Amino acid sequence: MLTRFAPAPTGWLHLGHVANAVLVWQLARERNGRVLLRLEDHDRTRCRPEYEAGILDDLDWLGFVPDIFPTSAFRSGRCDGRQSDRDARYRAAVEVLRAQGLVYGCDCSRRQIAGSRAAPGEEREAELRYGGRCRDRGIGLKDGVGWRVRMDPGVERFVDERLGPQAQDPSKQCGDVLIRDRHGNWTYQLCVTVDDWEQGIDLVIRGDDLLASTGRQIRLARLLGRDRAPAFLHHPLIMKSASQKLSKSDGDSGIRELRARGWTPEQVRTAARRAV
Repeated sequence: MLTRFAPAPTGWLHLGHVANAVLVWQLARERNGRVLLRLEDHDRTRCRPEYEAGILDDLDWLGFVPDIFPTSAFRSGRCDGRQSDRDARYRAAVEVLRAQGLVYGCDCSRRQIAGSRAAPGEEREAELRYGGRCRDRGIGLKDGVGWRVRMDPGVERFVDERLGPQAQDPSKQCGDVLIRDRHGNWTYQLCVTVDDWEQGIDLVIRGDDLLASTGRQIRLARLLGRDRAPAFLHHPLIMKSASQKLSKSDGDSGIRELRARGWTPEQVRTAARRAV
């Protein structure tokens, strides 16, 4: 079994990340599996080198040792576990989709899309849904516009290892999926789908907030050629309040801050385990 720990260097690690890491490494040990470290830095406008360095340092301090792409591999320079080093792989995936007539350019603004939300009952919190305005406008795949993949109606079914049977229709949830934004950033949906397939991930362990992404990623992977989806396990989040999850701006849960206050690695891991 191969799973992954995949933080985004858009901020410092906090207890929510550690809770995920504890579960990832625990299940890998229990199932005689391995852990791959991935840095999801596809958003070049928000990711910073100092955040990457901080994540690697905190992982070393906490004692989480990846089996594939150890922290030293990232510090050495180019690494296939770093999404910003995989641009060629994402472009190759787009060509597979383009050959099927599934990709098109989109010049819609977020404000134009904001009037259309996910269908009632589809999501715990309604998300933006793209209605397909640019599907047949003939906008090419060029800089300055978004690139989208057609999501035709159809239900994707999977069994979450914690939540049980799930059914999602991406066309109703989000509409046609954005895979590259107008600033030239590859999106989470494309990058994680391509990476999980090409890197051989067969168990995805992540927070409940990403449950809604699962159906569209299964669909996108199949369109790219993956014939068997990975297993999924979505776990509870550490909450700041009853309705607000922890964020990277919450200093009181940041690993750097806890280290400065004298916490030990074991104390941090124990606090993360108890919080979910």
